[in-house]
Amino acid sequence: MTTPRSVALERLAYTLAAPVLAVAPNLYPDNPVNQVVQLAGAAGIAGWVLAAKGDESGAGRKILRWSPLVLAAAVDVAAGHTGGFGPYWMDGLLAAGWAAAGYLVMPFSRHTRRRHRPALAAPAWQPAPAEVLEAPAVPDDGADLLTRDARLLWEQAGMPGRTHIVKATRHPGQQHDMTILLRASETGRPITGLNEAAVAAPFGVHSGDVVLSEVAVQAGRQGGPGWMEARITPDANARRRTQPTPQERWTDRVGGPKGGAPGSELVHKTRDDVRGVTFYRAKMADSTETPRIDLAKVCRALGLPEDDSCVFVLIDGNEFLISAFDEPPLSQIFSATRELLTPDAKGMYVCGFTITGQPVKTMVYQHDKNAAAHGLTLGVSRSGKTQYFAINMAAQSLDGQVVWLSTVRKDEKTTVLGRYIDRQGSNALWMARQLRAAKALCEIRAEMPWPHDGQPHDYKPGDTRCPYRQLNVYADEFMTAAQDGDFGEFIQKDGDDLTVTGLKYGIGFNPAGQSPFAHNGFSTEMKDNLRQNSRPVIFNMGSPGATRKAAEGTMENAYDVPTIPARYSRNEGSAIERAMRGEADPENGVSTGGVAVIVLDNGRAVLMRSLYADFDTDLSNLFPDEVNQLTDYEVSELTKRGLWFDWNEPVRPGEFWPEPDEDEESENRSRRRGGGQGGGGRSSKRSSRRAEQVASPRQALEAIKNLTDA
Repeated sequence: MTTPRSVALERLAYTLAAPVLAVAPNLYPDNPVNQVVQLAGAAGIAGWVLAAKGDESGAGRKILRWSPLVLAAAVDVAAGHTGGFGPYWMDGLLAAGWAAAGYLVMPFSRHTRRRHRPALAAPAWQPAPAEVLEAPAVPDDGADLLTRDARLLWEQAGMPGRTHIVKATRHPGQQHDMTILLRASETGRPITGLNEAAVAAPFGVHSGDVVLSEVAVQAGRQGGPGWMEARITPDANARRRTQPTPQERWTDRVGGPKGGAPGSELVHKTRDDVRGVTFYRAKMADSTETPRIDLAKVCRALGLPEDDSCVFVLIDGNEFLISAFDEPPLSQIFSATRELLTPDAKGMYVCGFTITGQPVKTMVYQHDKNAAAHGLTLGVSRSGKTQYFAINMAAQSLDGQVVWLSTVRKDEKTTVLGRYIDRQGSNALWMARQLRAAKALCEIRAEMPWPHDGQPHDYKPGDTRCPYRQLNVYADEFMTAAQDGDFGEFIQKDGDDLTVTGLKYGIGFNPAGQSPFAHNGFSTEMKDNLRQNSRPVIFNMGSPGATRKAAEGTMENAYDVPTIPARYSRNEGSAIERAMRGEADPENGVSTGGVAVIVLDNGRAVLMRSLYADFDTDLSNLFPDEVNQLTDYEVSELTKRGLWFDWNEPVRPGEFWPEPDEDEESENRSRRRGGGQGGGGRSSKRSSRRAEQVASPRQALEAIKNLTDA
């Protein structure tokens, strides 16, 4: 075995340099040789510092490589600072030790070889014997050609994430799409540091075409963190970007974190050509989440018009339905018929239809509570309240019930309805008398004996043994009447009492107006009783915000409330293009009169179009042939109490207030109003109340005189 040339040369250099290191500093202190040795030592120290600060591996080898220069400089400096050759020839001993260390370790020749090449020269190549050597056996796991090709690409990429391809599966009908099953190269180690880009690079696809997912444990195969599945789909994604399916479009544009319904997935998309509507049924991927829907954003994602009153959303738990109509569905007119208005055995009848064409039912009595039913109808003028009164009264009349109607002012429709119901009037005085009589009927019916046992009982709807009929008291513009200066306090008080006590005696109260709030005439007690014992109906309140607020005021919880715009209008063309051309926007609005939000028993608000009763024609086809009235016993009892007469008469003396004495009668006679439609006289109590409202010194003096009886 021969010695390498580099080793021999390095050993020779150490042998020749050792005497120079020992003699030169002693015989020639200023010789340039000493300076060269010291500069070489300084260079070696600099090499140590760089090796120690470097981030690469092999710092120890680099430090050892520079050590001969540093040690040589140290020997030279030590020899220069000793007298002569030092005690016991120390300079020579140091130089000999330095040469011996270099001779054995050989820093330059050994440690400059990378990858630990053998120190000795490789033996000369000898021809191999003429025998055929077998190739090393490679374990055959039965992998197909696709898997082997994928493994080759994977190994050329350096086994990303220190993983191994177990199997590659081609997607049916695709040329490049496949799924690869990966596992960690070391058993028991989880796969870490593997991302979409690392998988996409070996196969030459975009990182967006790779989806990584966990692997579930299956029979005969492990799973968990040490396994991973990668779906590589460049072909499918190219088609998805140009021709996506409804589910793919929903996932990419609607169900994403920035979509109109984040966290949702499309169940199915269906089309009804007969009704001209497309349905998108979706649900939340997490069944515990509640849908958060931005309808305008969903419309833009699906390519639907967002402001033409043709797209609606219906939420049911963690599912929801988006209905996209070709034409505004609630612009259709649904005519009322006797068949639709006839209540069933549970007192339910069809009062309108929803956007999806489903019938909406309300009640003429509460079958489950064994009691009458109240009613609450809200809406601005010309919104459809009186139309709804007509169909509700017709249904109650078809069930054999008695109906009274009072309004603040007379109009054509209420006068027409008066022909088919028991009683109807049109001023605040009439409403006050109506409510007072209905309140008295509660006392009368509480003592009214039933024929089968001669004992009084609570009202039971549908019971043929009941000696009286259900009475439904309507009060249109109730808030205005409750604020009347003369009779408002009586209307408010009797209305509150009737909502509390009327149900058990078969009397339902049906107020209507433009606000369900206390400051406009509705006490909290009245609103709670009406809400719990009716299905409130809210027509257009003047703005979508006011409609939602009114609906939420009648609900247990603030569910999503549909929007009722002022008019339904279709978008035609581009508003930007019309603005650039200076053209006017098209005027193609359709009235939303008759469209209402009805609050169902579970607190859910549903948008519907109420049935239409044509007042220009005969309404007799909706009402029964005979008008239902009170029994003779009830009329006689009301007559005994002085409450049954023509309620259009002027105020009777002492009817609402105590009768004034003669002095006050003479003083107030000039200010007493006549009867008829306008109301009646006033008493000293009313005079005192009106005297409190003073606006001048003269009125104040009159008020003082009335109070002191001066």
